Amino acid sequence: MERRDAAHQNEGMTASALPLIAIDGPSGVGKSTTTRRVAARLGWQHLDTGAMYRAAALALHRAGLGLENRESLEDLLSGLDLAQQDRHIFLRGEDVSEAIRSQEVTRLVTPVSADARVREVLVDQQRRIGASGRWVVDGRDIGTVVFTNACCKIFLTASPEARARRRFLELQAKGQSPVFEAVLADLQRRDLADRSRAVAPLCKAADAVELDSSDLSLEEVVDWIVARHQAHR
Repeated sequence: MERRDAAHQNEGMTASALPLIAIDGPSGVGKSTTTRRVAARLGWQHLDTGAMYRAAALALHRAGLGLENRESLEDLLSGLDLAQQDRHIFLRGEDVSEAIRSQEVTRLVTPVSADARVREVLVDQQRRIGASGRWVVDGRDIGTVVFTNACCKIFLTASPEARARRRFLELQAKGQSPVFEAVLADLQRRDLADRSRAVAPLCKAADAVELDSSDLSLEEVVDWIVARHQAHR
């Protein structure tokens, strides 16, 4: 287990630490599924920030707006009302959990999530939701930007090949016929975009612990994170 822990900083909870677990990491590493399982194990709530960015992309798509439409975009963002209940994401009261998984939204979400104006609005909403604590939150910048005072920060990663293999099998299970090389190339493209964007690029927080899940099962990852959190409460 030692080889998986790339950080040795003291993560003991301070008086100002927020009782919240921040799980960051690249695309396709299984953050959302892991976060839901960890939250269920602890009796906490799960906040899926990726779904929030997808909902924002859906709102832009429905309005026929591009990121270049500055005034209209800012008007839309000022009225963007997102909420999450269990595994459902709501846009202005409408359950859009299925709609945000469409191919159109998937194509839009990377540039939308990299836009500073969108991120400012959603980060504010995420902080408002998580301020009470007892949340497990996943994303790209949770520990570095959104909840820098989280009591436990995990940077969950895996090799590109391992992540592509998981995504490949997931698509096959849905009845699709993916090409592994194409899945891998798309994942590497998203990695590059996430790490090189100007606003809140993907990186490991200085006080986060890195967990390489390439050779671990989902249950092993969940067990490790729960044990890590409980040891530093």
